[in-house]
Amino acid sequence: MKLDYKRVALVGFAFLLIQSFWQAYDAIVPLILVNKYGMNQTFSGVVMALDNALAVFMLPLFGAISDRYNSIHGRRTPFIFVGTILAVIFFITMSLVNNLWLFIFLLLLTLISMAIFRSPAVALMPDITVKPYRSKANAIINLMGTIGGITVLGLGALFKTGVKGKTDFTAYIIAVGAVMIIALIIFISTVKENKWSKEMQENTDKYFKDTEAEEREEVGGRLTRSQLKSLIFILASVALWYIGYNAVISKYSLYATNVLKQDYNTTLLIAQGAAIITYFPVGIIASKVGRKKSIIAGVVMLAIAFGSASFITAGSSKYIMYGLFSLAGIAWATINVNSFPMVVELAKGNDVGKYTGYYYTASMAAQIITPVLSGGIMDLVGNMSPLFPYATIFVTLAFITMLFVKHGDSKPISKGFLESIGEDN
Repeated sequence: MKLDYKRVALVGFAFLLIQSFWQAYDAIVPLILVNKYGMNQTFSGVVMALDNALAVFMLPLFGAISDRYNSIHGRRTPFIFVGTILAVIFFITMSLVNNLWLFIFLLLLTLISMAIFRSPAVALMPDITVKPYRSKANAIINLMGTIGGITVLGLGALFKTGVKGKTDFTAYIIAVGAVMIIALIIFISTVKENKWSKEMQENTDKYFKDTEAEEREEVGGRLTRSQLKSLIFILASVALWYIGYNAVISKYSLYATNVLKQDYNTTLLIAQGAAIITYFPVGIIASKVGRKKSIIAGVVMLAIAFGSASFITAGSSKYIMYGLFSLAGIAWATINVNSFPMVVELAKGNDVGKYTGYYYTASMAAQIITPVLSGGIMDLVGNMSPLFPYATIFVTLAFITMLFVKHGDSKPISKGFLESIGEDN
């Protein structure tokens, strides 16, 4: 078998429903907190950091639990099913209440439900994909997530979520919940987790020499000192670029509405469109030049996009911001396609979920800090002008830490492996 794009795409429906939720959450929860409940930027940032605080310990926990869970439906699928159903129920219920503390309680239940299955869902891609193809497979997974994001942005435009002062998002949230349930139905009815995971392991044992695993075996199965150092620098890089990127994503709906006087849905939709046409070419490029070089190129592009956006004002042409967000979308696609595979490249087959948890611990810890820190800086200054300079600084720091990464890059596939792939099709 060669990389089975159909299989990866079907697994990607789990990521589609995850990204559908987070696209809606990041866009409307800040608006509800500020417009409906009158919170300032600092306190809304604290609430926006709740999901990340939960994720720091819940994502590694459920990733590790799913590594050791076995059922007729697989290791990951039961978590995806239960978590999605609960998340949709609580998310819709949350939109129906008018009491702040009840809203926050239901929001907390929604976030716990999402945390149950995020690591298991993401770990499923490496479960069914041999290591040399994981950047390409992750490109497809991210493509599916972007489709979910674009769908929800389209719903945002349809339900006019960008109208200044809007407080009622019930119909929009119900529509988002419907998208999540449809994606779940497709996933459950098509993905054969146990069968596909077994086939991946058989192909790995037969054709692929796992050099990272061999180095681990030399020191009793633990990471070598060099591997551990690379893992730390990869995770530090993930944290730094998420500090920059998430600050923009979590605040941009307010920034666009109040500073630029633009509809945030259109700008973000363009960024998603740029990303969606980038994912697959980036996966191919990474297989040629390597994951590390690809990530560094993406980080440079992201810093340029955010740095340039610092100079955009309400009087600037909206097409300039469209261009910069297109560049940001391309950059983010380039980074995301390759960063997660670099982390799980260092994992053994039976601890992919745990390493997936490490990846998300880094990204979520960053996102605990950044809404509060960026919001506090903006409250201190008295306006939202620091948003893009703040993001640029942290993305630039990620460039520096990536220079120290020496492991986790893609390895060439042996000729025999390539020949066997061609024969099986």
